[in-house]
Amino acid sequence: MDEHDWLAERFEAHRSRLRAVAYRMLGSPSEADDAVQEAWLRLSRADTSDVHNLGGWLTTVVSRVCLTMLQARKGRRESPLEAMTDGHLLPAAADPDPAEEVLLADSVGTALLVVLDTLTPAERLAFVLHDLFAVPFEEIAGIVDRSPAAVRQLASRARRRVQGGESIADQARQAEVVSAFLAASRGGDFAALLELLDPDAVVRADPAAIGFGADAVVRGAAAVAETFAGRARAARPALIDGAPGLVWSVNGTPRVVFDFIVVDGLVVAIEMLADPTLIAGLELQPLGASA
Repeated sequence: MDEHDWLAERFEAHRSRLRAVAYRMLGSPSEADDAVQEAWLRLSRADTSDVHNLGGWLTTVVSRVCLTMLQARKGRRESPLEAMTDGHLLPAAADPDPAEEVLLADSVGTALLVVLDTLTPAERLAFVLHDLFAVPFEEIAGIVDRSPAAVRQLASRARRRVQGGESIADQARQAEVVSAFLAASRGGDFAALLELLDPDAVVRADPAAIGFGADAVVRGAAAVAETFAGRARAARPALIDGAPGLVWSVNGTPRVVFDFIVVDGLVVAIEMLADPTLIAGLELQPLGASA
């Protein structure tokens, strides 16, 4: 196998996820395919010897391509990327299975796509990457050239507008999951925590939370369950920019915010935020007393 074939094989392993990201960004299967093809072209030309996370690198590339395409929609449309012939074209994927196309469309929904079209390109990118694919704000910040705090605000504005149309997941169900997670955490119920966590769940802490003793990153359901089992006793349920989460306060002042991402009834990611400036910019609404 030559280097080109080896690189193409690695790319193919990520194609489905990249297409899913691009489709949710652009709302068009053909444009999503264009964005994925462009990612391949850039990969084939780049020196990736120092790239340790190819999936993350490709997600960043596709996201930047989609951002450019969204920004250009008000101007002229670019020529289809399929027309490019520079010797680096990746063989096109097999014709999509109609059932797969329906599943992809249903996973977003026409109503949601209509709402997403009302967002600015940066809002749409921040919302899709963070809320649907659990990409941390720090990584999104590099794509849109803004601070993590600014990206969080972009995602929050987008989330409120989306929830005014069609929610990604029923807020009541999310609140139930977060409440169950808190109860299992306080009770040290490792098995219950595992049932609530996606197998690839991740916890990320900002620098201020790390200063409180949190690990920067914890990956995998077992590790996350171990981290929270028997803890979070002082945390209380709250809405964080309209989404269910947890807040730990001292004398009425929020000190740590636990921002949950829940997908299909499972906790996919938790962000521990302790930066006072960032917390001050959040809309926090207590959800009632919790013993």
